[in-house]
Amino acid sequence: MKISDPIVFEVLERDDFLTDFEKNVKEQFGDEKAGYLLAYPSVYIHEWKKETNNPNGLFDVYVGESNDIVKRTNEHFRDAKKKNKWQRHLLNDGVYPTLFVIGHKHFNKSLTLDIENKLINYIYSMDNIRKVHNSRGNPQNEYYPQEEFSEIFNKIWRCLHKKNQDLFLPESQITNSAIYKASPLHNLTQEQLGAKNSIISRVVDAVSNNKTNQLVFVIGEAGTGKTVLMSSTFYELLLRQEELFGKNKKLKCSLLVNHDEQLTVYKEIAKRLNLTEEFGDEIVSKPTHFINSHSPDDLMDVVFVDEGHLLLTRGKQSYRGNNHLEDIMKRSRVTVLVFDENQILTAEQFWEEHLLILKMDISFRQNNLIKLNKQMRMQCNEKTQKFIDNLTLNQRIIKLPHDDKYDIEVFDSPKDLFKKIKEKSKRKKTKLSRMLATYDWEYNKSSHPANGDKYWGVKIDNFFMPWNRELSRFLTRKEKYDQKTKAWAEQEQTINEIGSTFTIQGFDLNYAGVIIGPSVKYKNGKIVFDPSKSKNLGAISKRTLSDGTKKDFSETLLKHELRVLLTRGVNGLYLYACDKELNNALKKAVYHNKKN
Repeated sequence: MKISDPIVFEVLERDDFLTDFEKNVKEQFGDEKAGYLLAYPSVYIHEWKKETNNPNGLFDVYVGESNDIVKRTNEHFRDAKKKNKWQRHLLNDGVYPTLFVIGHKHFNKSLTLDIENKLINYIYSMDNIRKVHNSRGNPQNEYYPQEEFSEIFNKIWRCLHKKNQDLFLPESQITNSAIYKASPLHNLTQEQLGAKNSIISRVVDAVSNNKTNQLVFVIGEAGTGKTVLMSSTFYELLLRQEELFGKNKKLKCSLLVNHDEQLTVYKEIAKRLNLTEEFGDEIVSKPTHFINSHSPDDLMDVVFVDEGHLLLTRGKQSYRGNNHLEDIMKRSRVTVLVFDENQILTAEQFWEEHLLILKMDISFRQNNLIKLNKQMRMQCNEKTQKFIDNLTLNQRIIKLPHDDKYDIEVFDSPKDLFKKIKEKSKRKKTKLSRMLATYDWEYNKSSHPANGDKYWGVKIDNFFMPWNRELSRFLTRKEKYDQKTKAWAEQEQTINEIGSTFTIQGFDLNYAGVIIGPSVKYKNGKIVFDPSKSKNLGAISKRTLSDGTKKDFSETLLKHELRVLLTRGVNGLYLYACDKELNNALKKAVYHNKKN
């Protein structure tokens, strides 16, 4: 059955606009359709450009839902006259706001709440927004007609985009952004929802009963939705703290991540959701900064650690301790740690097996061990997932089965690979397509190449591309300012750069074009690793163990590096291997797919 189009009424909120509001709606849509706006549940958006302190002309937005749009709008204006919270902007700044009212014949309370939530999620993820004045949605679980939600929402967004392209950006531009992908406002899967409720109950129990040394271990492979779970749980605890802990309790909570790109994303999310305004800039930080600025004598209630596999397990630079996690746990009643052992990339992050088992055992005994299993990033079938798992975990190449949803190709040269990625990046839906490579070519951010080259980069025969962050050195001050809140892959110039695990770990691409460097070879029917060809000193350096002995974990860490790179693509993976035997073996496996 064809789902009807939504009804969107747009009106400038002049002083007397409510006087003829119902009359104007009926004149534009007729009595029946007007009823979907006036008598049914509806969703509405107020937007305006605050003139003061807004040199870039960004929009302020309020999104809501109501069973009586006329009554609800009157309430907003009544509150505006009292200068209450955001409503004062409806009368100030010399700018008339615009009101969009959205109706549909299938709207009920649950559906409008879900539409409201996703509108907030979309709008706060856009770069043209200064502030969303209600940043908490109310996502629903099961209701009728939930199966129509996606189609109705897409129709609504297309209609809004058509009415105001400056405000409502193209959908693909939003859904490809790192802010949207890490948003705490997503509807969670049942697996994520169960994990979230478990974490919240553990925090409430620990805070209410003065418990300490509580460790919640969240284990999940790349793409299992760990970041969304983390941001959603963190955000809900802050918003519901009075409900959960009482009026007299101010929850002391921080979110840590030991990754510069991910830190930028989390800080921007906290800013756009008004968390820094209420709780301060320190609510999101890196582990070393947190440890150095917090005393064990002043316990935090809960500390969330995303990308926990990137925590240090020995001292480095400004960190004088021996183990990030140990020091964080000393400063928090509950530590929530997201962890994927297969994404440990350097020797200073490496966990000795018995020490890791010991930490996991603490969580197990406290009934705090949570595992996420469902793959949510790569839009491929199970057989394609098995091909990639064999490649990156078992070091075997199996025949690639046919997959209508996921594209894997192997190229004869890095030039051909880049050409394909660049083609994808020119399309709106696959704009977030980038080149990546294993860290097998030199890079030093504090110096320039000694051979006179302008950039550090990946050089293969007559092919050369700069490493990540090289082109940004030559951007203008304004260009750098415009890019500062964007992840590496979202910046325009990076289509002409090659990313590494240092910039892409934890992020998605539409299509990932991966150059597998000379540190990865194919011998006797198996993928092997050659640390002598790697330039990743963090991976190939020996690790001093707790008993004082030194051990080489380089082959394991290079294996992890390859897995991180090959699991970034949502829609496809394009490959070129410097080792001819490896490239031929990959081509043979993929050719089987194309042939059949």
